[in-house]
Amino acid sequence: MQFAVFLFTKLPKLGVTTKDKGFYLMKFAKFYIPLLSIVLIYISVKPLFESSALGSKGNPIRILLTPSVDAQKVSNSAEQLVDFLQKATGYSITASLPTSYIAVVEAFGSGKADIAAMNTFSYVLANQKYGVEAVLKVVRRDGETSYKGQFITRIDSGIDSLYEINGRKIAFVDAASTSGYILPKALLGKKGIKPSEEVFAMKHDNVVTMVYQKQVDVGATYYSPPDKNTGEFLDARARVSKQYPDIFQKVKIIGFTENIPNDPFVFRKDLPENIKQKMIRALIDFQSTSVGKKALYETYSVEGLAPAHDSDYDGLRKMIQVFGGNVEETIKKQTKKK
Repeated sequence: MQFAVFLFTKLPKLGVTTKDKGFYLMKFAKFYIPLLSIVLIYISVKPLFESSALGSKGNPIRILLTPSVDAQKVSNSAEQLVDFLQKATGYSITASLPTSYIAVVEAFGSGKADIAAMNTFSYVLANQKYGVEAVLKVVRRDGETSYKGQFITRIDSGIDSLYEINGRKIAFVDAASTSGYILPKALLGKKGIKPSEEVFAMKHDNVVTMVYQKQVDVGATYYSPPDKNTGEFLDARARVSKQYPDIFQKVKIIGFTENIPNDPFVFRKDLPENIKQKMIRALIDFQSTSVGKKALYETYSVEGLAPAHDSDYDGLRKMIQVFGGNVEETIKKQTKKK
């Protein structure tokens, strides 16, 4: 632009003819117009590359969290997790809470998830269908790396054993909940016990509340043993102890399932290795901070994270084959029953 102004305002004063101006204009066009075109193309295309890179604002890393407890608790912890991970990795990250366990699984199939905190059964299914990889697993109080399913009922229900569940109303968590449906349901079937009615409460907290409020006779939730030093109860009943301080006096445990390996953090199979390693490091660092410890404990009763391998879940696969057959077929049948 400055050259053009010079061409038409200054050169005439210097005695340059119209013919000469045409010459200079062609020189200008020949050199600057291609350069200008290159600059404009670069400016136009650069944002497309930046927005498509995983971890950019236009394409953030997507983390899904297991919807096993109160949504507000998970949401609060998710904000703290995202904030820490973004600062630690430099990536743009989002976290969301799907409506069900199966929704977490299918998010990998539809390309809507990069990382997820999953329950064990969902992981087995997601690994089988979409090749997701378990890289970390949660560690509970006293270093516990496994847990169980438990059956609970009110003290005044008149139910003292699993066999007395026969003909009673029971609340399960979710059709894909390992401790809140898969293994409890399999155990009842193995013993020939048939409840009169089955309902899904969608969260462990809700199952405990339904039992406490006498909406159902029995509930199936997760179990973790009491703290070895303090005796503090750590099973699903503790989730509602602030709301119902007498929960441990009013609701008792009447039976357990087999042991279940702890829930994993999983990555999609084709996540770039450099991103995977950065995220693993950041997750481990998060659980070592006071904020991270509090967030993980309040959300999932988790004390920390440890390395995980797919083979850690082979035992569960065998249990599913014995009790439920093919993983995918099992979950399809269970989901239809909801």
